[in-house]
Amino acid sequence: MYVTVTDFIQEWNREAMLTQKVLEGLTDDSLKQQVYPEGRTLGRIAWHFTTNIPDYLSHFGVKMQRAENEENSPSSAKEIADTFKKLSEEAALAIEQQWSDDSLSQTQKAFGREETNAQILMGLIKHIVHHRGQLTILIRQAGLKPFGVYGPSKEDWVNLGVTNPPQ
Repeated sequence: MYVTVTDFIQEWNREAMLTQKVLEGLTDDSLKQQVYPEGRTLGRIAWHFTTNIPDYLSHFGVKMQRAENEENSPSSAKEIADTFKKLSEEAALAIEQQWSDDSLSQTQKAFGREETNAQILMGLIKHIVHHRGQLTILIRQAGLKPFGVYGPSKEDWVNLGVTNPPQ
């Protein structure tokens, strides 16, 4: 758990960089990929967790501008990646400027339970990580090579001299 705002910002920036790499690997065509006909598309999921950043933080008292045109998923993978980069940087700055280390131990009602602000911030990261995992599956289904987030993708194991990735 985060004890200082700096702790959170460091984790946020690390996870944002990994998410950025995933988003930068998308193509405009890949944004249409779905698991099933009624399901959200890859593009809609990516746009959801991107535009959710200011919405989520604003709900818990961090002032941020909402994403432009958030109700319409772009058809451009670059637009999604650029918007994520902009909003993730703005979120780090807003938290750094508006919350203190003491703020992290304060509690508020979150999703029907009392949580510390540190837990709320962790929840935002977990939300993005959850959806980033969904993207990696849809990226593979769209015929693209996913970015290896916490380890190499199967294609990258070969570059490490491993023909069959470890089980």
